[in-house]
Amino acid sequence: MNLPSKETLERIYGESEKSLARYQSLAENYRKNFAPEKKDAAQCEMAFFTAPGRTEIVGNHTDHNGGKILAGSISLDTIGAAYPSGTDVITIVSEGYRDRIIVDLTRLDRVPKNRGSFSLVAGMAMAAREMGFAVSGFNAYVSTEVISAAGVSSSASFEMLVCAIVNSFFNEGRMHYIDYARIGQYAENHFWDKASGLMDQMACAVGGTILLDFAKIAGTPTALSSVTDDDICRQVDFSFSQLGYELVIVNTGKGHADLSDEYSSVPMEMKEAARALGAGLLCETDEETLLAHVSDISNDRAILRALHFFEENKRVDAAYQAALDRDGATLLKMIEESGRSSWEWLQNCYSIRNYKEQKVNLTLALTRLFLDRTGKGVCRVHGGGFAGVIACILPQEEKENYVNYIAQYVGRDNVYPMNIRTFGAGRVE
Repeated sequence: MNLPSKETLERIYGESEKSLARYQSLAENYRKNFAPEKKDAAQCEMAFFTAPGRTEIVGNHTDHNGGKILAGSISLDTIGAAYPSGTDVITIVSEGYRDRIIVDLTRLDRVPKNRGSFSLVAGMAMAAREMGFAVSGFNAYVSTEVISAAGVSSSASFEMLVCAIVNSFFNEGRMHYIDYARIGQYAENHFWDKASGLMDQMACAVGGTILLDFAKIAGTPTALSSVTDDDICRQVDFSFSQLGYELVIVNTGKGHADLSDEYSSVPMEMKEAARALGAGLLCETDEETLLAHVSDISNDRAILRALHFFEENKRVDAAYQAALDRDGATLLKMIEESGRSSWEWLQNCYSIRNYKEQKVNLTLALTRLFLDRTGKGVCRVHGGGFAGVIACILPQEEKENYVNYIAQYVGRDNVYPMNIRTFGAGRVE
């Protein structure tokens, strides 16, 4: 067993001291759980893997209807030490969780649904096999810095880590990132009852800033897809630091883990509007057709959410070009307009079932007061919404001032300055 080199860690994390300590701890915990008879971790066979969380720059709730998204992987990640077990059993110990995840690959058809990570891993194994990939047993110890149930895709980060392990050990690197994404989506849709799209998984898997266009794969059956990464994904050499700005994610204090119904209502209502226009998904029709049939759709919120979809796709195109041109003013304008549309048209900033609790709106309002005083920067709801986190993009010189300001209201442990990193999900050599 060789720990990752300092050069490798510098390339992934931009530093090596803190990250090396994380991997050392990971290796030792793997030894304690899977080879306690060994004197130290260096005597154990294991490999290391990483998968980042993700940030959505522009493109809120568009992927599930074949829309466009500008997204990026973030410096917070999930890491794992793993090795094939030579059995038909996957065993995962996840730091901070009491129970082991134990999946018998010979009994996948008997795995119950909605049992957390246990069901998720089983669903991924089933999806991978249906797509023609090999899956065998392995042991893994996993640790994460990705905020749970808060809009930066902790679940997708975990899923992409598992895919990287399966790809490396059993498939000789044949799996594309779109395969990773479809495997994760299948597990969430069928084993977790979460109507997720593919954005979270792709953004966690690929690395860096990416433009995603899901229209080309809309409605493609998981098991029959021959789509490759290049068909839907275009990488962009961009980070906020290139503009002299910093991304700060703020956990508002309320997770969205118990809001699956509200989250799922977004794609369902967008599809409701699409069906009224004679289409299956919004990407199969257009805004002009929607406007011509507004009176035929009785669900006003479905109309608003469909309008958000069409306008958001335009903003993604503009933001992508701005990123290519290093046009910070236009990019920030598109992010701000996207956030306003999410608040007013998409309506995913608070739960209608508990309308008195509006942590996202409150944190956005407090942040807006700070930004108005400085005269620079934007903020928006981040991710699936209804609860969870917001994103604030502001000048680097104002970062600490903002962190100290917003920490008064949410606590310092809920404020996360971060960067966009270029390394996606994979094995750390």
